[in-house]
Amino acid sequence: MDIYDLFFYMSLFAGFMMAFNLGANDVANSMASAVGAKAITIRQAVLIAGTLNFAGAVFLGSHVTATVSKGIINPAAIADPKIIMIGMFSALLAAGLWVLISTFTALPVSSTHSIVGAILGFGLVAGGPDVVNWLKMVGIVMSWIISPFFAATIAFAIFTHIRKTILFKKDFIGQAKKWAPIWMGLTVLLISLSFLYKTPMGKNLKLPFMGSLALGFGIAALVWFAGRLAINKLVGDPEEGAEAVEATFRKLQVGTSCYVALSQGANDVANAIGPVAAIYLISKEHVLLAKADVPMGLLVMGGLGIAIGISLMGHKVMGTVGEKITVLTNTRGFAVDFGAASTVLTASNLGLPVSSTHAAVGAVVGVGLARGFSAVNFKILGRIVLYWVLTVPIAAITSITIFSLLKWACI
Repeated sequence: MDIYDLFFYMSLFAGFMMAFNLGANDVANSMASAVGAKAITIRQAVLIAGTLNFAGAVFLGSHVTATVSKGIINPAAIADPKIIMIGMFSALLAAGLWVLISTFTALPVSSTHSIVGAILGFGLVAGGPDVVNWLKMVGIVMSWIISPFFAATIAFAIFTHIRKTILFKKDFIGQAKKWAPIWMGLTVLLISLSFLYKTPMGKNLKLPFMGSLALGFGIAALVWFAGRLAINKLVGDPEEGAEAVEATFRKLQVGTSCYVALSQGANDVANAIGPVAAIYLISKEHVLLAKADVPMGLLVMGGLGIAIGISLMGHKVMGTVGEKITVLTNTRGFAVDFGAASTVLTASNLGLPVSSTHAAVGAVVGVGLARGFSAVNFKILGRIVLYWVLTVPIAAITSITIFSLLKWACI
């Protein structure tokens, strides 16, 4: 067994660990609002997220991935493919360790930013400052501000609108019957556009912009019409009072949670599998190309890692985001899901770097602030923000340490 084979087999372990952490942290926080609002139990969230993330990773995940993740470094400036191979392994291991530590402390962090920081670290040592795309790094730092504030604003506006148009009205049952089909249509529109623009399968359809909009609005209109026909069953018994309204949004929240789980499996599996694909390519060809075919076995491994991660440790981050920042009901939880998904979709299509983790937490805070500053636990929020700020430097330093030791031992 030569050095190339050795690092490929070690990268399988590191990639599985990263996928495990994706499930335990990133995916778990996306399900947190549904759990916190009691739309689903933790056990149901684990089952839904585990199954749909696996399906998303294996059947919707991209079979071709950029091998040098996120465009943080220029691999052409590093001549020796062994250096890149060792560096990508170091980055994968360093990022996985940091996300695992964060999960043990029940705090949500971005696995994307962990990978970015780790690649930045080995790039600095392997090729010097010139090898790093600093403009890209500035964009990532800006996303720490853009993602949560944008999501918070949207979630704040949505929940405020629901309160004013439904919950604060004397005839709130009648208002719920009027607005529920509209929110159903808007939810399906958001899911449709997110599928077309965010998942590899949707992108492969290559629909023109106006075609995508027409398809999305067409499906949304059908759902709105169906909602109008079934409105009495959707809203429930008027004698239940406000709970009838909450039950309506509970159904919507389960739907958005299922979509988020499927979408994250399709998109986030690349964070774990991308570097493994790079190492696989180098081990076989002894050269790194811009893109690499991802074997189905790697996608299955990534999907299993995500499913096992959320099953074993997902409850930790779910508890923090869903229950400890602010108290969530189904209407608040729906506003959180809608705000976070809108942020990720909008920012992605504008070419802005965005973290689904930051968007989810920002949306929870926005809903809390709609009821005043006292409704938000700023102590917990402060700890979360501290971990966000520490993610890139800690991942970078850890990656540098692992890379330097491995380079010294192997080359």
